[in-house]
Amino acid sequence: MPVTTIASRDIHVDGEGFLTNYDEWDPELAEQLAKQIGVDLTDRHWTAITFLREDYAARAETPGLRRVSHGAGIPTKELFTLFPKKPAKKMAYIAGLPKPQGCV
Repeated sequence: MPVTTIASRDIHVDGEGFLTNYDEWDPELAEQLAKQIGVDLTDRHWTAITFLREDYAARAETPGLRRVSHGAGIPTKELFTLFPKKPAKKMAYIAGLPKPQGCV
């Protein structure tokens, strides 16, 4: 697996840059990942990211947009505002999770 350096740390990623080791993620890394894709994290972003991490830990599968919307209580339209263009993919990337199934 490829290794990249983010914030002076070696991180294991897949071919698209998604983290492959759940335990390498932390909030500081999330800030760096978000910055790389032009997202400034707010409390509302963290609500979605926290849900993603908890849901993944429980189900071993990255939740899709609909599940995040219902589970985190954030309307889909707002998720598109928080994570413009491909929100499920961007949320998973920042949360340090594999790309959701069905994402191109």
